[in-house]
Amino acid sequence: MSRPGLRVINGAAAVSPSPLNEDSFQAACVAAFVASWTARGFSPVTIENNSGVLERFLDLLEVPAWEAGPEDVDRVVAELVARGAVASTRRGYVQAFKDFHRFLVARKAAEIEATFGVTLDDPVDEFNAARHVGNDGSPAMRPPPTPERMDEFFEFLRGRVATARKYAPAGRDYALFRTLFHCGLRSDEAASLERSDLHFDRGPFGKIHVRFGKGARGSGPRPRWVPMLDQVDLVLRWYLDDIRPLMADSPALFCDEGGGVLHRGTVRNRLRHLLDLEGCPETERFSPHGLRHACATTNYERGVDLVAIQQMLGHWHVGTTMRYVTPSATFIEDAYRRATSNTLAALSEEEQP
Repeated sequence: MSRPGLRVINGAAAVSPSPLNEDSFQAACVAAFVASWTARGFSPVTIENNSGVLERFLDLLEVPAWEAGPEDVDRVVAELVARGAVASTRRGYVQAFKDFHRFLVARKAAEIEATFGVTLDDPVDEFNAARHVGNDGSPAMRPPPTPERMDEFFEFLRGRVATARKYAPAGRDYALFRTLFHCGLRSDEAASLERSDLHFDRGPFGKIHVRFGKGARGSGPRPRWVPMLDQVDLVLRWYLDDIRPLMADSPALFCDEGGGVLHRGTVRNRLRHLLDLEGCPETERFSPHGLRHACATTNYERGVDLVAIQQMLGHWHVGTTMRYVTPSATFIEDAYRRATSNTLAALSEEEQP
């Protein structure tokens, strides 16, 4: 008789990591990977150096290794460029991660898919592979989706709500990705929300209580309150009233049809599926983490204070938030127009009798 929380793998009981336990699972994978180096006869000095490089890469990655895509690797390499790392150093970082990912594919793929719902794809492609990292000053980084691109995507999702054979999942997808974009939540934060975490009477817009916000360097959950901006309060009220009752009863806010909690990997795979259905070109695709960058950029271009965006995203340091902001090509001109318009308006008011 098996105990709760245990699974049998090749005849042995093993603890099943929860959706909130990715850090512990990844740490165990790193330990197993390092142990394989020892078995292959690497020197202690080599092991210490390589494991340090890998751990620093994983810290910069901000998502579990099994969920990383090419855009995540691009982002990490861009951060290394910003820190002044030379091409050979960047190649070493990318190669360390590539080796670790190959280890996950060989040893952990089945367990990762069963636990987190993610099928492993190689995130180091021909464009960011180690041999190409030094070809130019910085790797090609895909900017976050623009507000216009997001309007197109949400228009597509609204059309699916009206025509989809399964109304409830289509409505859930619309509410989920609106929340990710407008509130800047991480996928696991949104997946961990319960219905009781919505507080429509708190503040002028209502707020979401993110109880399982990511802590720095595995320090544990860091709760925060996130305002329901851009009419997210209306979207979530509609979702609670019209969509959520069509799925099985449970505390979970965004759930599957049986009421089960969505894994972060499921959110990522779901977005990938929707973009496939939309038929958008590769250059216009984005990840759930890209929506978080888009939230930061959109609010910054609106004139929202950077510290306010930092609090919204749940970053420890404002410098981290600044790395999420990718202003448009006309950002300076737009800011200048706003500034001069405001100045002229103020002067006009002063001149009136």
